[in-house]
Amino acid sequence: MVKNLREVTEAFETEYLSEFAQPSRKSVGRREAEEECDIRTAYQRDRDRIIHCKSFRALKEKTQVFIVKDDFFRTRLSHTFEVSQISRTIARALKLNEDLVEAIALGHDLGHTCFGHGGEDVLNQITGHFRHNEQSLRIVDVLERDGRGLNLTEEVRDGILNHTGLGIPTTMEGKLVRIADRITYLCHDIQDSVSAGILKENDIPRKFLAVLGDAHSRRVNTFVKDMILETSLQIQKGNHFDIYQSDLIREVMHELRNFMFKNVYHAEVCSIEKEKASFIVTTLFEYFMENPHEMPKEYCARLEKEEKKRVVTDLIAGSTDAYAIRVFQTKFIPSPK
Repeated sequence: MVKNLREVTEAFETEYLSEFAQPSRKSVGRREAEEECDIRTAYQRDRDRIIHCKSFRALKEKTQVFIVKDDFFRTRLSHTFEVSQISRTIARALKLNEDLVEAIALGHDLGHTCFGHGGEDVLNQITGHFRHNEQSLRIVDVLERDGRGLNLTEEVRDGILNHTGLGIPTTMEGKLVRIADRITYLCHDIQDSVSAGILKENDIPRKFLAVLGDAHSRRVNTFVKDMILETSLQIQKGNHFDIYQSDLIREVMHELRNFMFKNVYHAEVCSIEKEKASFIVTTLFEYFMENPHEMPKEYCARLEKEEKKRVVTDLIAGSTDAYAIRVFQTKFIPSPK
């Protein structure tokens, strides 16, 4: 009997992938059962649904670190693509499921707010609890496709939710993306910080340059090779299946993260822009809480089913930088006739 293309791919996964990988045919499944596709595996379908959803397209106009517009600074979308590329490189070397890794990586930041972590922080303060990973899951479960959600597989949902925070992904693929996300933003934020004039090359401690390399590509390569080699070594030793880094690289990554928070993320330039963003987000949130029926019609329609505060939060979180600024200007800045 001739197999369809999905079954051919599933058979290949069974034969080729590591015993620690998550094959498509062994997925726990979706919250709502669906007929299988003849061409794509379950994780390939998840990847495609994420790429084609509105929230994914909005990432191109959401801040990564620097709100100041520059064609060469990373946006949330370019960050997402870099996480996907790095994760897939590592997954292929470790014989993990690349399609699952890609789906998780592409969906992990869908819930990020306008103005980057500044927007996330102020929404958390206003509402009492807001986390972008939880919002990412809410988007794929509830908000997309006019309230029907994307109905993703449990493994992709788990990887998206637990790519940050206290939870740990249940699959090797999810664990891989969790570390690759940190590697990605640390490396490209150094590059963008130098381009923005916040850092100079000689500001970067010599220890980081000596261990990781003196250029963006070398630093990424060092992290990637270390994860591949150390994970392979630990598994060969019979240790628990996990994604590993060597002690030296893990220590340097931790120190580098502290350095970036002190010298970039909490630096004066970023703090000033964060204050502006916080003012816009706070003002818009309060305005729509007082005038909920001035929200776009798709959000107004949900007021009958969900709490007003929840709907306003979804609107602000889903806004791009440009949309938030435009609405703020329309509502609060006089326009000459």
